[in-house]
Amino acid sequence: MKEILTIDQGTTSSRSIIFNKSLDTVQESQKEYNLSYPNDGWVEAEADDILNSVKETLNNVLDKSTSLSNIVCCGITNQRESTVIWEKSTGKAIYPVIIWQDRRTAEVCNSLKQDKDISKMVADKTGLLLDPYFSATKIQWILDNVENARVRAERGELAFGTIDTFLIWNLTKEQNHLTDVTNASRTLLFNIKDLCWDEELLKLFNIPLNLLPEVVASDAMFGNIEIGDNSIPICGVLGDQQSALVGQNCFQQGSMKSTYGTGCFLMVNTKDKLFRSNSGLLTTIGYKINNEVAYAVEGSIFSAGTIIQWLRDEMNFFKDSKDSEKFINKDGSTNNLFFIPAFTGLGAPQWNPNIRASFYGITRDTSKEDFITAAFNSLCYQTKEILIAMKADGLEVKEMSIDGGMANNTSFAQLLSDITSTDISIPANTEATALGAAKVAAVGCGLVDNIEIFDEMAERKQLVSNFSQSHKINFMIWKEYLDTMLKLSNSIQNIIDTKD
Repeated sequence: MKEILTIDQGTTSSRSIIFNKSLDTVQESQKEYNLSYPNDGWVEAEADDILNSVKETLNNVLDKSTSLSNIVCCGITNQRESTVIWEKSTGKAIYPVIIWQDRRTAEVCNSLKQDKDISKMVADKTGLLLDPYFSATKIQWILDNVENARVRAERGELAFGTIDTFLIWNLTKEQNHLTDVTNASRTLLFNIKDLCWDEELLKLFNIPLNLLPEVVASDAMFGNIEIGDNSIPICGVLGDQQSALVGQNCFQQGSMKSTYGTGCFLMVNTKDKLFRSNSGLLTTIGYKINNEVAYAVEGSIFSAGTIIQWLRDEMNFFKDSKDSEKFINKDGSTNNLFFIPAFTGLGAPQWNPNIRASFYGITRDTSKEDFITAAFNSLCYQTKEILIAMKADGLEVKEMSIDGGMANNTSFAQLLSDITSTDISIPANTEATALGAAKVAAVGCGLVDNIEIFDEMAERKQLVSNFSQSHKINFMIWKEYLDTMLKLSNSIQNIIDTKD
């Protein structure tokens, strides 16, 4: 029986999974690691912690494998935009990984935004906005703030990568310095039309070309993981949200997925059309498989699962994230309590790195259930904002298929349907991110000829849960509160800037 190994490297944990050819899970291992928050808006992780968590889960599943010779390929999917720079001689990071949620370069981005010509040039070439979310200003910060980093980078002693590249370097015998087009498209340095690192962008952010990895297709050969006498080729790499797009079989133009993990990301496949949004959404590369490039439109929400972790770990409202469902008011009522989940600013469509999280409407009779329901409602409200933005751009969505850990929460799924007025379906296997990497690796190693064969397989075997609107929940009151908080945040920032 031929099997596929998948490494799913996420924001707070790493997983290794072995799938059979029918994409049933054979073995699985997961390991959490810690994030740190050194300053307001900063989010970091130790590169060794991430690498060791991957190695531990790999060893766990491979030790349990009945025959390593059955594993014909490996796929990698990873948190995007998170930035690491390491020494080529040792593979050791020169600074902690700056996680995608990090906001430390907001001032740099805001300064660049003042020049409309620069903003337009960046958007035209990358499909992205000038925001600290992306890798370019993170790279620039490390080069400018770590002793001798820029000099060493220009001498060719250092290497940059998103997490996929860091893993490929450290896990393969070849130590290849490679990334795929989906991860490259999230750096603010990659021209998504010409499919290459862009000289004008490199000059803008003052980043040397020799620091960057070679960019290849998602189903390319990335190197070999050596396990004893066995060699496992890495034949598929995708950023996590693009991997979920593949995992959910969104291969047709207009097909859409929504993933609720650490953050929430809605993505629509636009195939060969480079769709330009006027409503704060992103244009990105969905995948390059069998030499075909598919583009996508994305709406990004920075905090989803992190909100539930915060309610669990800091507020101590429940002991296990799964228990949160017990405290959700089924009709979505919150006793007029509202929550803005802006722990590290807001993504689409506001793109405001300065605003912070807040509750409004706390009274003496506000309950634990109200807090928790308001938190879940806020995710639904943000999703509705993105759907409204998509509609303004001509992409109307009447049905969503959702995946990720939060998709297992049926009360949340019902709230999502109620607030967005959208039919919600949940696949039998909600781990679409890992599935996507396995599918691409299967194509890359020749196990299957075409990625769309998995669409046919899904129709035969995959069951779904469906949710339709049962209550009408007022979105406009939350939207008015959000707009007020955005204005207040800007006023506070102006006061801080004046004092500085």
